[in-house]
Amino acid sequence: MKSASRTERLYALVANEEDARVCSDISEQACREVPGNFFRTILANMLTKIGDLLISPKTVLAWLIVAVGAPEALVGVLVPIRESGSLIPQLVIGAWVRQHPVRKGFWVLGAVLQGLAVLGMALAVWLLDGLAAALVVIALLAVFSVSRGFCSVAMKDVQGKTVPKSRRGRLAGLASTLSGLVALLVGLLLFGGSADPEMRFYSMLLLAAGLCWFVAAVVFAGIDEFHGETAGGGNALREAIGSLNLLVRDAPFRNFVIARAFLMASALGSPFVVVLAQHHSHGAALLGGFVVASGLASTISASVWGFMADVSSRQVMILGGGLAALVCLVVAGLTLMDPSWRGGSWFYPGAFFVLAIAHSGVRIGRKTYLVDMAGGNKRTDYTAVSNTVIGVLLLVTGGLSAAVAMLGTSWALLLLGTMGLVGSAWSSRLPEISELSGNERRSQE
Repeated sequence: MKSASRTERLYALVANEEDARVCSDISEQACREVPGNFFRTILANMLTKIGDLLISPKTVLAWLIVAVGAPEALVGVLVPIRESGSLIPQLVIGAWVRQHPVRKGFWVLGAVLQGLAVLGMALAVWLLDGLAAALVVIALLAVFSVSRGFCSVAMKDVQGKTVPKSRRGRLAGLASTLSGLVALLVGLLLFGGSADPEMRFYSMLLLAAGLCWFVAAVVFAGIDEFHGETAGGGNALREAIGSLNLLVRDAPFRNFVIARAFLMASALGSPFVVVLAQHHSHGAALLGGFVVASGLASTISASVWGFMADVSSRQVMILGGGLAALVCLVVAGLTLMDPSWRGGSWFYPGAFFVLAIAHSGVRIGRKTYLVDMAGGNKRTDYTAVSNTVIGVLLLVTGGLSAAVAMLGTSWALLLLGTMGLVGSAWSSRLPEISELSGNERRSQE
């Protein structure tokens, strides 16, 4: 009882609530379980975000592929596989998940499979080297990514059923802040010196990341989720294809997907900043600098973005996209004007840091906007359709940026910076969630 009381008090402090609990958009039954579910969701999110930072394809995995002696060209496939593999299957996954009134089990399944994939990577790095090690890591990254699709679809739906609308942004922000703090400490403690770490170090790093997903699965399994809607849960593929009609008949959702497509620049720009930095140094200290920058960015900005998203997730998308575009364009402009310009040792990690802050805002803003803009099965449909479309466009955009990068890495950043500007401008066309009346939302369904 005392533990529950402490949870209630802590939730009241975090949520800024006094006597009456705000339970917008969830049932009265779920409202009673909000404090415990809120912190279980934060802990599960925090653990998976720590794991993500420890095996980030933008930093650690890219560095690892080269460290095992594999061709550097393989680094270019990491981010597209990591992102698209989890997004493209989500139309089918979403239709399948929708057939079940309680959906937290899908998140647990996805987390366990991700943990197994990462442990497999650790084993591959320990036992293999060269091209063989890299190919096994890439294959397991594909398994990891598809498994992540289950978590992505289920999380938004479970969160929409267990956490009030006006508290979802700060939940995502707090989880990112806490995980960023841990990742910051890991970067400061583990990365140092001028030489590359040994393979044992990478294996232990991957092992720790895998364990994060297993613990997260246990935590998430304890969430009190009540039965939800299952209407339309027929044949998964047929339902998936039918869901694409949302892009035609639902104008607010269509505009959201277009904005999100252009805002992909905030994610795709980071590896090119790392590539520019690697031209000047190959030591572990530089890798550590990027890990620290990523963790520090989440620690500093995520909670701020989260609280801002509870006020206006649309404004967060605009600001995050604009900041990402600015970083890409500045780095591209400086290196294009003077190809011999290298900047100080701080410049590229600093640019990566600001870009990570911007991407954190884009992610939290779009996730909060998507969860808030629909209820019931529509939330699952929105998630699956938008993620699948973005997954396909990500492969196309990744191929385009790679082709442009053949002219020079700076030109790819210039392209992505322009995309970011368009994404920020398109986000400004989206309506505020509060502007969508109940009738408008019902008409969408």
